[in-house]
Amino acid sequence: MTQIIEPVTLSIQGMTCSSCVNAVEKALNKVEGVSATINFATETAHILAPADMNPKDLIKVVEKAGYEASLLVDAQSVTLHSKKSARAFFFAFIFAVPAVAISMIMSWHHQIDMWVHQILDNFGLPHPLYSPTAWVAIALSAPVVLLVGYPIHKAAFRNLMHPTMDNLISMGSLAAFSWSIYANATGAGDVYTEVAAGVIFFVILGRYLETRAKAKASSALTSLLALGSKEVTIVRGGFPLIVPIEQLQIGDEFEVRPGDRIATDGIVVQGESAVDNSMLTGETKPVDVRPGSSVIGASVNHNGRLIVRATRVGSDTELARITAMVISAQGTKAPIQRLADRISAVFVPIVTVLAIGTFAGWYFTGSSLTKSISIAITVLVIACPCALGLATPVALLVASGRGAARGIVLREPRVLEVARKVDVVLFDKTGTLTEGVMLVQEAMISTAAGAVLGRSFAEIVTAQNILASAGAIESQNSHPIALSITKYALANAGQVTSSRPTFAVTDFSVTPGSGAAGRVSIGGQSPVVLIGSPAAVAHSSTEFHSDIKSAIERGQVAGLTLAVLAWDGVAVAVFAIGDQLKSDAAQTVTTLQGMGITPWLVTGDSSEVAASVATIVGIDAAHVVSHAMPETKLEIVERMKSQGHTVLMIGDGINDAAALTAADLSMAMGTGTDTAINSADITLMNTGLGSVISALKLSKKTLKIIRLNMGWAFIYNVIGLPIAAAGLLSPLYAAAAMAASSVLVVTNSLRIK
Repeated sequence: MTQIIEPVTLSIQGMTCSSCVNAVEKALNKVEGVSATINFATETAHILAPADMNPKDLIKVVEKAGYEASLLVDAQSVTLHSKKSARAFFFAFIFAVPAVAISMIMSWHHQIDMWVHQILDNFGLPHPLYSPTAWVAIALSAPVVLLVGYPIHKAAFRNLMHPTMDNLISMGSLAAFSWSIYANATGAGDVYTEVAAGVIFFVILGRYLETRAKAKASSALTSLLALGSKEVTIVRGGFPLIVPIEQLQIGDEFEVRPGDRIATDGIVVQGESAVDNSMLTGETKPVDVRPGSSVIGASVNHNGRLIVRATRVGSDTELARITAMVISAQGTKAPIQRLADRISAVFVPIVTVLAIGTFAGWYFTGSSLTKSISIAITVLVIACPCALGLATPVALLVASGRGAARGIVLREPRVLEVARKVDVVLFDKTGTLTEGVMLVQEAMISTAAGAVLGRSFAEIVTAQNILASAGAIESQNSHPIALSITKYALANAGQVTSSRPTFAVTDFSVTPGSGAAGRVSIGGQSPVVLIGSPAAVAHSSTEFHSDIKSAIERGQVAGLTLAVLAWDGVAVAVFAIGDQLKSDAAQTVTTLQGMGITPWLVTGDSSEVAASVATIVGIDAAHVVSHAMPETKLEIVERMKSQGHTVLMIGDGINDAAALTAADLSMAMGTGTDTAINSADITLMNTGLGSVISALKLSKKTLKIIRLNMGWAFIYNVIGLPIAAAGLLSPLYAAAAMAASSVLVVTNSLRIK
């Protein structure tokens, strides 16, 4: 029996570096059936666990490892304890700054000590074997080291078996503080109170700045989580009733007033308005909706009262799906991050050994105990691997949030490294290059052909009447071609009401594959109106007029579907119907070519349609495959990969799912099927194709930022450790450099926004 696996996301508190990440991951992954990854930037754990496992058991595992955890259920869990960080920074500042100032201005030491000794002499008191000024500095340092730094020391003790950066900070600050007390009490050497207080101060400052920066980085996800409605006005028995959103069920009808957010996904049953979907799709232009229109939960209703019937609620909604994909992407590690994690796992123990070796090397080669301890502390402090742990997850956090705000939802971080290598893109046609909706592209109405009907028809053979008669017949039919003609007639005939043409239809009939017919009452006449394929209408009508023939030929060359309209056996109009190209399709193809990416069109449509679309958007005829079944698309992807190409597949249908899964990188249109969306690496919520370019550029820029972050993190330690071990840097400046490196990585990642 197959075990059902479900995702669980926890908020983790207490992690301070990538070594902590490794500790939590290791603890969770030891649980049978559990697969967990930790995001240091968001302080979250993304876990795949058996459906029958209680999340509380996972929380206990995290707590047993020495950290705190809770379910990530709302936007509050994403904010990274900024108030707590600000409070710690405030108290550290109050005590650390004067302690550092007193300790570092040595001339003050001697002058103050002389004054104290003179006063003692005047009273006949003995001189102490310590510096009074140093005791003041030690007293000021004590609250910083022991109180503000308590969480650091607690974490260090907790992680003795798997050392983290807290162990380095704790050892460095406590060693400096303890030595200062001993040295000042015995006169054994210099005191290092400025190191003890300064190390903690700069660590707290760095974490405070990191918290603020990471809060900015997670702002897009926080906004997504905050979009969900808390209450909804359900309409029951004609009366509105305000209830918590949890009580809304599929099939319920609810009210949406102007300016309100739509509570959940649904179908408009009453009212007309314009709806703003920009927060979810990135499209700034409001969408007009009316009865029958689909609406997305969390979108904003502009100017009309709507009654909406709920079709999806809770975790099934579009907002919930987007949020889940963003959280999942942020919880999954890119290959480059796994390299950093492996390095961090052994980094702290190595640095600890290096610090001990540095102390021994200096002390046993003749240096003073004070100097040897100072240099060892500097090594401990400067080597904290914060920047290394933050290099990738913060950049990914910003990228996924930025993408979500623009309608680009990343599912897998690996796409960042694949995007830069793409050299071939395969486009599906319907719903990808085109809108996926059949529309009348051209309507040719021939009153000249209608003239042969005779004098009795002379007054009613007008373009408006011919078009209205087509709408009258096709409004009785539910075929997609019929719906497109009806829509065109309603928009252009003039002789219409709000829903259908005014002409009455009798004796209506439909012949599948051929067309529809009926008797239509027009101006006192009742011609038999037939509309269908050219071949079917030709069997039941006189020879086509030259105007009709020309229109049919044009439509066939363009690869469009044709419908001929005849009155009493005389063809009077031709409708050319096709799927409309997206407005930015040609520009997108041109831009991709400029990026060195070769576009292909792989469609299940006819060769005529495929050739026509390829010509319009600028795809080479040699790169067009028509009549493509799902297995054909899959075979093309596999063949191109075997030839050394990195393939991007873009589609929207069930028939694209296999190819989307097989491609090196895949994008699904957000308007497509769930199967396609679940198979793709990136979902494009915006209906335009410009998002393809934006997604590729976002991926490339994010990877560039990550590499820059990683490079800095490595270079910082490669340069900093030898300098510290050589005794060329004081512990205080080492603490400042360590804090600055982490802040630099985070702020650099924010450039993605």
